[in-house]
Amino acid sequence: MQHKYFQPKNFYMKKLTLVICFLAFLGGLQAQDNKKTDHKIKDYVIMKDGKMVVMKDGKTTAMDKEMTLTDGTRIMSDGKVMMNDGSTKILKDGEFISLSGSSKMKKEPTQ
Repeated sequence: MQHKYFQPKNFYMKKLTLVICFLAFLGGLQAQDNKKTDHKIKDYVIMKDGKMVVMKDGKTTAMDKEMTLTDGTRIMSDGKVMMNDGSTKILKDGEFISLSGSSKMKKEPTQ
């Protein structure tokens, strides 16, 4: 006498249901992970119309003196950038550096 749980028809249907639930769970995890990568840079220094501008906490101010970022990168008010490895670059119009130093030399972030 076989137990009704181990009958082939019921056994495979339960396994199939379990696999489908597991795949749905993994899909939900993937969707959450994508939301984390969709962040915007809020604090940065940008070359705009030939002038250096600081965007911090939603406020825009003209950059009037040299800044040193936490990673050692130095930014001059004329747009010259000295990286912490000693290399230099001059920002072109629309290029920016995040104040955390994590994003360098990119086009202006979208608001």
